[in-house]
Amino acid sequence: MADQPVQSHQLDNGLTLLVEPMRAVQSAAFSLSVPAGVVYEDEGLNGSSAVLCDLMMRGAGDLDTRALSDRLDRLGLQRGESVGWNHISFSGATLAENLIPALEIYADVVQHPQLPSDEFGPVVAGVQQSLRATEDEPRQKVIIELRQRCYDSPWGRPTDGSLTALTNINLESVRSLFDRSIRPNGAILGIAGNVDFDEVREAVASAFSGWEAGPDVPIIRGERGGQHDHIQTDSNQTHIGLAYDAVPYRDDDYYAAWAAVSVLSGGSSSRLFTEVRERRGLCYSVYATLNSLLEEGRVLAYAGTTPERAQETLDVTVQEIRKLSEGIEEAELDRVKAGAKSALIMQQESTGSRASSIVRDWFHLRRTVPLEEVHRRIDSLTVGDILRYVKEHPALDLTLLTIGPKALEVPDVVS
Repeated sequence: MADQPVQSHQLDNGLTLLVEPMRAVQSAAFSLSVPAGVVYEDEGLNGSSAVLCDLMMRGAGDLDTRALSDRLDRLGLQRGESVGWNHISFSGATLAENLIPALEIYADVVQHPQLPSDEFGPVVAGVQQSLRATEDEPRQKVIIELRQRCYDSPWGRPTDGSLTALTNINLESVRSLFDRSIRPNGAILGIAGNVDFDEVREAVASAFSGWEAGPDVPIIRGERGGQHDHIQTDSNQTHIGLAYDAVPYRDDDYYAAWAAVSVLSGGSSSRLFTEVRERRGLCYSVYATLNSLLEEGRVLAYAGTTPERAQETLDVTVQEIRKLSEGIEEAELDRVKAGAKSALIMQQESTGSRASSIVRDWFHLRRTVPLEEVHRRIDSLTVGDILRYVKEHPALDLTLLTIGPKALEVPDVVS
C-alpha cells in the first residue's frame, strides 16, 4: 500500500503529473494518457487513432522501430498501448530504478515520433486484421454496435475503427491527427511505485517541458444509431445487446449504481447468471457492466443463446433487470462487498493498476481517490441506497440490438 498520498504537479505546458509512492514494492509503473482518442478523429476516418497509436511506437527521436523496442526491452519494461474514446494511452511497468529512463524514451514517443511512411502500410494491415477478427466474433461485435446506438457520436465510435472508414485513412490524415491532438494540455501522467516525488517531478520536467501546448480540439456531437435494431446473419446463434441509462463515475450515486449492476452480474451467484443461465438454461453467456463517459453512463448487457430461445432469453433478462427495484437481499449486498474488497486488495498491490486508476480519477473527478475512501464508500452502502438508486433510475428506455437469423419482439418494458 502507498505510505504517502498521491501528489500532483502541473507543468507550465499543461501536462498533469500524479505520483503515488509505494515503498513496499520494488517496481514502478506509469500511465500516460494523451487527448487523442476516437472522439477527436475527423468524420469518416474512424480508425485514425488506432493507426496513430501503433505508428507512434514505430520509431521516436533517433531510434527506429527495432532500436526503440530493444531499448525498452533492455529496461525490462512490460508495456502496452491502447486507444480509448478520449485518450491514446501508453503504459509500462518495470523496476523502480528503470522508470525515469523509460519516461525519457516516451517523452520522445509523444514529442518526436518518426511516423515513418514505410511502416504505414503494415500498421493499417494490422488494424484491418484486428477488425476482421472482430467481425468474426459477434459476441464482441454486438457490444461495439450497441455503443453506436446508445451513445451519441462520436462517443459511440469503435475504438479500433471500422473497416469501411479504414480505406479513407492515409498517412497525411494520421499526421494531421497527431499535430492537433497529441498535446500536453489535457494529458495526464500517472506514476505509482517505489519512487521519490521530487526526483520524478524533476525528471518529468526535464523530459516533457519542451512539449508545446496546442489549442483545445472541439468535439462535435452527432447522432446515434437506431434504438431498436437487428443485424441479419445466417447463424445458429443469436447475440443480444441491451443498454439503459446510468450515472457517470463522477456522480454521487456511482457506487450505488455499481452495486446494482454487481447484484445483477457479479459472478456465478449473480441474478442474471443464476436465473437466465443456470435455472432456465436459456443461454450460454449473460452479463451486465457499468460503463461511464465523462458526463453520462450506461449499463451494457449481453446474452448469447440459440435462435429458438432468443426471445425468451431477452424477456427474462429484461424481467430480471426490472425486478431489482422489488427488493435486494442483504446476502446479495454482502457478496458484492466481499468481491469488491478482494479486487481492491489486488489493486493496492499492483503499481500498474494504481497508475491507471489515478489517471482515470483525475480525468473524471479532477482529483485522485484514495483506496481508503473507496473502501469506506463501499462499506457504507446499504440495501436502501441501492433500491433508492434503482427506483430513481428505472430501466425503462432500453436500447436493443440483436445479431442473428431473425429479429426479436421488443418487450413492452423497452418501448
